[in-house]
Amino acid sequence: MAGGAYVPPPAERAVGLGFYVTTTPGVPATLKETPEDFRVSEISRYPMPVEDGPFTVLRLRSQNWEQHELAARIASRLGLPRHAIAWSGTKDRRAVADRLFSYRGPPPPGPLGIDEVELLEVYRSRDGLSLGHHYGNAFTIRLGGVEANGDAALQLERTRAELLSIGALPNLFGLQRFGEVRPITHLIGRRLVRGDAAGAVEAYLTVEVEPSHGPGVEARRSYAGHHDPARALREFPPSFRFERTLLDHLARGHSPERALLGLSRELRQLFVHAYQSWLYNRWLTARRETGVSLVSPEPGDYLVRWAADGTVARSPAVPVELDNLSEARELLQRGRGVLAAPLVGTETPSLEGGAGLLFEELLQEEGVARRDFSLPSMPEIASEGTWRPMTIPVPPVAIEAGAEGGPRLTFALPRGSYATVLLREFLKTGAEVTRSAS
Repeated sequence: MAGGAYVPPPAERAVGLGFYVTTTPGVPATLKETPEDFRVSEISRYPMPVEDGPFTVLRLRSQNWEQHELAARIASRLGLPRHAIAWSGTKDRRAVADRLFSYRGPPPPGPLGIDEVELLEVYRSRDGLSLGHHYGNAFTIRLGGVEANGDAALQLERTRAELLSIGALPNLFGLQRFGEVRPITHLIGRRLVRGDAAGAVEAYLTVEVEPSHGPGVEARRSYAGHHDPARALREFPPSFRFERTLLDHLARGHSPERALLGLSRELRQLFVHAYQSWLYNRWLTARRETGVSLVSPEPGDYLVRWAADGTVARSPAVPVELDNLSEARELLQRGRGVLAAPLVGTETPSLEGGAGLLFEELLQEEGVARRDFSLPSMPEIASEGTWRPMTIPVPPVAIEAGAEGGPRLTFALPRGSYATVLLREFLKTGAEVTRSAS
């Protein structure tokens, strides 16, 4: 926007979503007025069918289901331990999602009988799923609150053109990475990494995010005042299963560490991953604010190579130094690699250069060190760290301007990338405008 810039709203800045790459005005639309407005289908590396294989693969279509809650419900219906269900990627709760689950054991004898879950396909396989066992996701999203034609359609086209001219989209973690209803998972992860189990439990049970509303608000405020877990069990709604698990342990006199172990390993690991994601978002924003490029390498950066299937190659991240700087630039210009940022863990190397100094200062500001991600009290959720591309190529976006009920955007993203990060460039919902003197 000539003479000004858009500043993300406070809720986004709180999780490190601190900038936009486009300057076009946003379309004042809404997302997810109904689950049908947000459709996502996993582009999967399907485990190969094998007759009498030890694993069963389920392809489901779900609506209004959080990933961990759905996995727990499937396990319960099949009489399996809660940790038995595996999946490749996490999907939005308020959406219609096609996704895969797997478990070791025979196929179910019939329908799962779970509300708003349709069983699309069942087969046996030699292998089960693991996190990242997919290529990406395809999305069809309706924008609510705006007309499908006219000014909104024209503005969507302008933003699409600007994105294509930029060519690279920051690979930020979307707001839902930190909790769709209450984005606080990174706050819990921060306390776990610092070894503060009591603080992690307290945060999960009491922290509110503005604007606070819904059936759990009064229960949280009440518990923050009396800290009586037995009383809180009577106050928290039955649907608050994870909170009630923690409270049940506390009411029986268990320590906060023991209470946390009542949650699944996957959920506890999600807290740590959310904190890593928050640090990543913060660093990318800091780079942007200080004018350090996300696409042009400088000494001290790291890069990863793209594999032929469009995912990150398994080879380790390559440090950029003075003696390979020109080679690194050529590799990135040819689209064979991309600058990478760390999801920090015990094996993350020290970062050098101007951008590396920003990262080290961020860790110091947080009061955490790489060794803290060993989580000695919960080694099963320890993290060695990994690398994540700072940007992804801007995908082709089909805009169905004539769709009844509002424009529809259709596109696909690689695994780990967020549709909402792309959509926020079109919407800029709640953004503030700052104008320069010019």
